Amino acid sequence: MTKHIQSKDNQWFKKIKQLSLDNTAYRSQQSVWLEGGHLCQAAMQRGFRFDQLVISDHVPSDAYDQLEANAEEVIKVPQNLMNSLSSLPSPAWIGCVVRLPEPQGLSSTLSTVVLDGIQDPGNAGTVLRSAAAFGFQQVVSTKGSVAIWSPKVVRSGMGAHFGLSITESADMTSLIKLLLPIYITSSHRGQWLHELVFSKALQSPCMWVFGHEGRGISDQWWDAPVQSVRIAQPGGEESLNVAAAASICMHASATQLLLAS
Repeated sequence: MTKHIQSKDNQWFKKIKQLSLDNTAYRSQQSVWLEGGHLCQAAMQRGFRFDQLVISDHVPSDAYDQLEANAEEVIKVPQNLMNSLSSLPSPAWIGCVVRLPEPQGLSSTLSTVVLDGIQDPGNAGTVLRSAAAFGFQQVVSTKGSVAIWSPKVVRSGMGAHFGLSITESADMTSLIKLLLPIYITSSHRGQWLHELVFSKALQSPCMWVFGHEGRGISDQWWDAPVQSVRIAQPGGEESLNVAAAASICMHASATQLLLAS
């Protein structure tokens, strides 16, 4: 079924606009706005159907035939309304709404990444993208972290969200109870990451914890049974961006698994 909407005052349009621009509206609506063909394709390839597929009305139908077949409803709007759904310099001509995945609960058998107070959407999205690339199936955020399904994090994740089990606002106690080996990064103490890889000492599955861009991980983690790890930086920088550090650590875990296979 196809609908045509012309007014920004339309109630449906107001709801989608809130979803597209409000970082936490997905929690109340239990739906996620995906802007652009790439994210729509990524969701569809992971088995997500679209509640609505939203198309600029100047676009020929043969440009989105495959996506239309995956939609419960197609909404056509003028491009100026599409533009108002976007915070990008060059708004897309297509977007969709998908239902937020049902919570799966924490698993003690999945390699896990914890976002402990990470604030920057770009960093969070990059961590999720690296997690999906390097075989970490479970991503967990602690209270106070960026909203993982917010539009900016979803765009930065480039579709990685749809292949991950995601839990938000978990408390540290529940994570420790999973009894996974816990690794945290430090710029000044702990074992060298490359030495752990060479000696095949990284355990799997495991849990990597990455903290706030400024203050690092929460102090409480140091009271838990954690192993501190350092990343060699021959260039001499004081520290790495958290997303870069996370990617290096997850790649190290994936490399050790490949070497062991």
